Amino acid sequence: MKLEIRAPQLGESVVEATVGRWLKKEGEPVKAGEVLAELETDKINVEVAAEQDGVLVSIVRHEGDDVAPGDILAYLETDATAAATAAPEPAPREAAAPPPASQPASSPAEDIKATPVARRLAEETGVDLRQVQGSGPSGRITKEDVLAASQQRTAPTPEPKPTPPPAPAPAPVAPPLVQPGRREERIRMSRRRQTIARRLLEAKQNTAMLTTFNDVDMSAVIELRNRYKEHFQEKYGVRLGFMSFFTKAVVSALKAFPLLNAEIQGDEIVVKYYYDIGIAVGAEGGLVVPVLRDADRLTFYEIEAKIREFAKKANEGTLTLEELQGGTFTITNGGVFGSLLSTPILNPPQVGILGMHRIEERPVVRNGEIVIRPMMYLALSYDHRIVDGREAVQFLVHVKEMIENPERLLLEG
Repeated sequence: MKLEIRAPQLGESVVEATVGRWLKKEGEPVKAGEVLAELETDKINVEVAAEQDGVLVSIVRHEGDDVAPGDILAYLETDATAAATAAPEPAPREAAAPPPASQPASSPAEDIKATPVARRLAEETGVDLRQVQGSGPSGRITKEDVLAASQQRTAPTPEPKPTPPPAPAPAPVAPPLVQPGRREERIRMSRRRQTIARRLLEAKQNTAMLTTFNDVDMSAVIELRNRYKEHFQEKYGVRLGFMSFFTKAVVSALKAFPLLNAEIQGDEIVVKYYYDIGIAVGAEGGLVVPVLRDADRLTFYEIEAKIREFAKKANEGTLTLEELQGGTFTITNGGVFGSLLSTPILNPPQVGILGMHRIEERPVVRNGEIVIRPMMYLALSYDHRIVDGREAVQFLVHVKEMIENPERLLLEG
């Protein structure tokens, strides 16, 4: 008995995925619950597992193919006898009789290498896939190939022009010399990386993004943290970091300047009076931004514990769609990678993002004297369509004041 292995539901806002890799090959036996393949979406990776014991007899959607929920990915032979006797190598087939000379053979559409999206588009536009040259991996036909073929079919045929006399053949050009020891590698962009690239480009093109800068003296936070970090660790089992202080400072500033906690919908500004703070986390597959829900209600311990959980899940690839959706403002910390100063890019539809950077001891003037202080540059990128420079600067100054006087955070939080 053959069992269809189908692409699962991917989430409320995810309608398509890419086959990332197959963990099993055709002809291999599998156990119920064993992962067969991984699907890549723009947010998370989804594992596809076998529902029963059997043998993976046929893979329909290959690595790099685009699939939608419900598409057939493969077939699993669940018959007990077949599962026990199946071998990794497929059984040889009897040679088919050659077609009569009067009926030239043509390859059926099912045998043509094409992504599911390309097949659906070909059916809608009437394009014959047998006449399309694929540009994807291993000559696979992509959506772009079908679109190009469709445009060629509908383009008007140009009038023939008189044939000019043939030009003399150019002298042969020697191929470029390949220097030994030089190496290149082509890596397919994951769906997440493609989405990151697209969203960052959209943010640059579709927002009036500006960035304002300031610096903050971290002395008070460092002193307070050193004073309580051992007690905090013993009581809560997590380390007291800087992110909880900045999260609290950002929430305080958002309450004072609510337009930084808004978004544009059509010709309206939607101001939000809840504070779901996105925390940018660098993962192997690309940057992800899990969200601290109702950050204004969380304690320092709850913030630190949640961020630690996010980092662990990001590295394991187990973040859920719910944890990645939404967010009213974002904080990103390039300082953990050594960045001294950078310009963070907005995470639409949000209109503000705070960039933290590395702490560096620098000479500053205090009470007329030059002293050494642990300083950090802060960057606030904002959408100038609804946030004016005056509000942006005051927002950043508010964050600076709260960090330089952390007791206020404790009183407010």
